[in-house]
Amino acid sequence: MNAIDRLIEKIKETNNPTVIGLDPRYDMLPNCIKEKYTKDEKSICEGILEYNKSIIDEVYDIIPAVKPQIAFYEMFGEKGIYVFKETCKYAKEKGMIVISDIKRGDIGSTAQGYSNAYLGKTNIGKEEKSFFDIDFCTVNPYLGIDGIKPFIEDCKKYEKGIFILVKTSNPSSGELQDLKLESGQTVYEKVANLVDDWGKELIGKNEYSSIGAVVGATYPEQLKELRKIMPNTYFLIPGYGAQGGKAQDIALGFDNKGLGGIVNASRSLMCAYKSEIWKDKFKDEEYAKATRAEAIRMRDELNSFLK
Repeated sequence: MNAIDRLIEKIKETNNPTVIGLDPRYDMLPNCIKEKYTKDEKSICEGILEYNKSIIDEVYDIIPAVKPQIAFYEMFGEKGIYVFKETCKYAKEKGMIVISDIKRGDIGSTAQGYSNAYLGKTNIGKEEKSFFDIDFCTVNPYLGIDGIKPFIEDCKKYEKGIFILVKTSNPSSGELQDLKLESGQTVYEKVANLVDDWGKELIGKNEYSSIGAVVGATYPEQLKELRKIMPNTYFLIPGYGAQGGKAQDIALGFDNKGLGGIVNASRSLMCAYKSEIWKDKFKDEEYAKATRAEAIRMRDELNSFLK
């Protein structure tokens, strides 16, 4: 089964088009973790791994996918990379789809190296070894097909998937992505057409391709427009919650079957224990239970608009 069909099956199984972003910063950690792990960077990384596992334990049966952003692990050096790897491994053991948010973009052998690391395998003499057990990764398309082709080939070979940046959720995305070309298209529309074309060979049984697109929830009109341009492209939709994306707007990126997108939430789920909704209902050490409660609330809110 190809990557997008695996993801869709998990979404159907959990009745939840949500991916939880695990982007652990030290200041986000609850006091019970900080007080337990305060000695050095090794101890802090142990605390982050405990935190991640606790969150996964509470949501793996109701959220289909997890998305660790590698920058929040790289900032702790080699120990952080170990936590990233173990987090991905643990989520997979729990049956979750893993989307590594790495946003790599390069050409030639360098692009191939990135793809080998996160999607494919690395040659070691006569042996091939996979170092990160993930299903999807995010990719930057602004070097053209030279930067994308190695990932597409590994998607075919290893039944993996990618989400390519098309229209991102950040406020300044329009500085480049909204520029008009001579054809009258915007840059993001041109990228959307390319992504649609690149994905045609990897369309699965659910009529979606394993070559997906990142389209932000903060731009609902573009989300609606891009759903028409890319009918067979699955959307990874950031921007819900802390960035201001609303469920009724996000629904514009879905099809009439309630499929077509998976909505990312990071801070609103990770820090639910100190949100206005949940801070009086859960103690500091119940941070993971607060995440579960917020995940259920988010799921129900999204589904109410998708239906």
